[in-house]
Amino acid sequence: MAEKFTGSYTVAVTPFTEDLSAIDVDRLKAFLDWQLHEGVPGIIMLGTTGEFLTVTPEERRILIRETVAHIDGRIPVLIGTADASTKKAVAQSVEARDLGADGLMIISPYYYTPTDDEVYRYFEAIVAAQDLPIMLYNNPVTSNVDLSAELVARLAKDFATVSYIKESSQDIARVRDVIDLAGDDITVYAGERVVDSFLLGAEGYVNPYGNYIPRASAGIWNLLEAGRIDDARRIDGLIKRLDAIIAAGHPTYGHQCYSKRLAARAGYPVGTVRPPLTSFAQLGAEGEERLARIGAIIDELDVVTAELGL
Repeated sequence: MAEKFTGSYTVAVTPFTEDLSAIDVDRLKAFLDWQLHEGVPGIIMLGTTGEFLTVTPEERRILIRETVAHIDGRIPVLIGTADASTKKAVAQSVEARDLGADGLMIISPYYYTPTDDEVYRYFEAIVAAQDLPIMLYNNPVTSNVDLSAELVARLAKDFATVSYIKESSQDIARVRDVIDLAGDDITVYAGERVVDSFLLGAEGYVNPYGNYIPRASAGIWNLLEAGRIDDARRIDGLIKRLDAIIAAGHPTYGHQCYSKRLAARAGYPVGTVRPPLTSFAQLGAEGEERLARIGAIIDELDVVTAELGL
């Protein structure tokens, strides 16, 4: 699939069996069918929301193979292949290519706080080993590395396959900085503040909301491209409200837990999260209270989505 990636992509959960012992392939296929039915234009597996740190090498292969086979070219499938080890990141990237992925999403090597040159060599090794398009993922909160606009431009200009970035630095001006420095060598995907990012030049959106409100999360980008900025802000405002409830419970990793529970609420059970993450059941009464408030917002969002013709 060689066309340019664009639109609002779901960074997907990984469906597990109830006892968390394995990938649940039947649940995976049902979830993917739902994404397709709701108009999601692309999907990213084994990102942070996909709990990539808790799956085994064999489970990675199963998840990639089954996703690629089931999607069967209908939308792009990107795979998260990052690792703190360059050797492992290279191997996982080659494996994803060999299993039929359309692209890769890769965060910087985490934990070590590498220098710019070390980050450069990390991506240089991945690029040399395979030829899939790469979406850089800039998220300093989780990686402890902030990809400066200068480094992004350097990577994009030196490596033709480094052609996208999910920008989640929490510095909205970075979207424009990257575009100004890298130009046509890279396409910016918003990782947050989607409307503002679009107005600054972003050409796509990567988000966890597609795990439970896929029609709205995909449709917001369609509204933006149609110039319906105020309508997009209506959707975005409701998403920000539910996101604030989730973040108040766990600012960094709440989306894994709530994405899975809310997918089940929508009729697509995908199991719970693996330790050390907190499962929804462990949240007790607090979780149920938050779920009720989120559910009310989702019901409101369904009404607005219908009103806007999404």
